[in-house]
Amino acid sequence: MKKLFSNTTVKLLLGGILGLLIGTVATERMIEVILPIKHVLGQIIFFLIPLLIFGFITPSITRLKSNASRLLFISILLAYISCIGSASLAAVVGYITIPLLNITPVSESVKEIPEMIFRLDIPPLMSVLSALVLALMLGVSIVWTKADKIESALYEFQDLVFVMVKKFLIPLLPFFVAANFCILAYEGALSSRLPIFLAILLITVLCHITWISFLYISAGIYSGRNPWKVLKYYGPVVLTALGTQSSAASLGVAIDQTKKSPVLRHDIRDFAIPLFGNIHFVGSILDVVFLALAVSQLLYGTMPGIEKMIIFIPLLGIFAIAAPGLPGGTLITSLGLIHTVLGIDEAGTALMITIFALLDSFGTTHNITSDGALTLALSSYADKENLEVR
Repeated sequence: MKKLFSNTTVKLLLGGILGLLIGTVATERMIEVILPIKHVLGQIIFFLIPLLIFGFITPSITRLKSNASRLLFISILLAYISCIGSASLAAVVGYITIPLLNITPVSESVKEIPEMIFRLDIPPLMSVLSALVLALMLGVSIVWTKADKIESALYEFQDLVFVMVKKFLIPLLPFFVAANFCILAYEGALSSRLPIFLAILLITVLCHITWISFLYISAGIYSGRNPWKVLKYYGPVVLTALGTQSSAASLGVAIDQTKKSPVLRHDIRDFAIPLFGNIHFVGSILDVVFLALAVSQLLYGTMPGIEKMIIFIPLLGIFAIAAPGLPGGTLITSLGLIHTVLGIDEAGTALMITIFALLDSFGTTHNITSDGALTLALSSYADKENLEVR
């Protein structure tokens, strides 16, 4: 039981439920107290996001120097294209299906929120996009100049940021979710919304199945090999991913299971499965894009324009680099991007975090299972080009 309640997903779900229960019975005086708490929690979380982006992406770039080969470039390109394709599928399906769900924004019937009695602003050191650009430019410059001392310092800084995330950001998220859901429940914003949440879950799961099928069929056509001879070994991996909601926890099982596949080259498999497990968050990105559209429709009555999504999706693929090792890492690292590019506020991001918790098992399963398809394609590419891992 203790282990269950230590699970981040369980905490987030409990936070949402508790917030709903409190919000339905809350008085105006209670909301006056909860509002500044929600604001401060949000300020701390968004303060940490640029540090997280810089702290994880920059060291990741510097580590590539030891594997800066043609295969590594192709692997990263495959992972990025797959993520962009998955996100684009989610966007197309979202623009088509979400209007059919009859999602209506909360209108004049909601209660008026009282003014905040206390406000503490904690501005981030830099904007999200500034952190991303700095991380990319500095990482590449370190590789070019071989600045070993700075590189070592960045690895230590990454450890510090990871501790801040684990000790500050992750523990605060359930309370942030609870506070936002309390406000939404007090307003009456979530009444009759449960069927919509279930519809979102069903649609995203179908999208996951569709993209996994597309990847394996495409890899099979390109390689001329039967993709089922890879996919059929992923049963234990799927169960591990569903149970742990962690690509990292599932990676060992994936490595062990894919050794049984007769169509994967062993040197490519040993190189690609761990690599894709840390850069290929295709299912999580799919969830983020669809949720962004659904939550925007739910809270604001309209979805972000296609022109915003065209900017958002390529950037989201880059932001996934910072996701490894963090619960719900893809969504957490993209919170600032969601706010900046799509204009979704704190209430919207809190709602996304909670629904994402419901989808995380499926997104993680998609992440780790689809790695086999990319590895099959990479194996065939290496054979055709006579490439070896060095």
